Amino acid sequence: MSLKLSDKFPAKRAFITGAGSGLGRALSIILAADGWTIGITDISTPNVMESKAQIESLGGKALEYTFDVSKKDAYKQAFADYISKTGGIDVLINNAGVGDGGLFDEYSLENWEWIVGINEMAVIYGSYLAAPVMKKQGFGHIISIASVAGIANMPNMSMYNVTKASVIAFSESIYPELKPFGVNVSVVMPTFFRTNIMQHGRGPEDAVAVGNAILKKTPILPSDVAAKILSEAGNGTFHIFHPFQAKLIWYVKRLIPVLFMKRNASSFMKKPWVLKKVAEAK
Repeated sequence: MSLKLSDKFPAKRAFITGAGSGLGRALSIILAADGWTIGITDISTPNVMESKAQIESLGGKALEYTFDVSKKDAYKQAFADYISKTGGIDVLINNAGVGDGGLFDEYSLENWEWIVGINEMAVIYGSYLAAPVMKKQGFGHIISIASVAGIANMPNMSMYNVTKASVIAFSESIYPELKPFGVNVSVVMPTFFRTNIMQHGRGPEDAVAVGNAILKKTPILPSDVAAKILSEAGNGTFHIFHPFQAKLIWYVKRLIPVLFMKRNASSFMKKPWVLKKVAEAK
């Protein structure tokens, strides 16, 4: 299919983190079918090579990079190589991320640093590297994948909520800074969709299991979310929600934040395992 983004950016150059599977691969596949040159990154060499094969089979071009996006020096090296080979960048998609769960004070500080590095700092690294190039060009689009979790702030997943809330705040902050230079910004806030985001979870086994169970039950596929993102980004939409429930949560939280928070607390306090922990603490 022909994308509005392709009309806006005829050079068709994108850089997508976490493109070795899930949403990142789904985004790459749609762009590849429209002839884009895509810098794809992943921490897994087999995964990134599989994505490369799929991209090229559809008529796209893939420049593959295997590194940890939380390592800024490795990110700088890969991005510099991409720019040297493409001459610029039209779309950056900050997609790489990990999910996790558990009580905040039972989640080690080392794990906090790990998830912040991937979900939050990598978004900053990518945007920091892309922004000067895009400003000099006078065009470009930065798309960052957050989550409705960054709005709802449900208990037992603070480590994930915090990082996704930061992506929303960061995107809202840089939007007016980049707009005068012709650079657009979008932030994506989906609900749960079928992906392997919990595969590297470091939280308690039961918390990770609950997350995986939710992901397996959802009928929403990465391809559904990817299509929505690229369509809305082509229209210049800043807040991108999928499905409709995500937008509903956004409005409810903004209109009645205290009630929303109290409902979260009330629901959490009724869980048997929470009551057990409270009793043990006494």
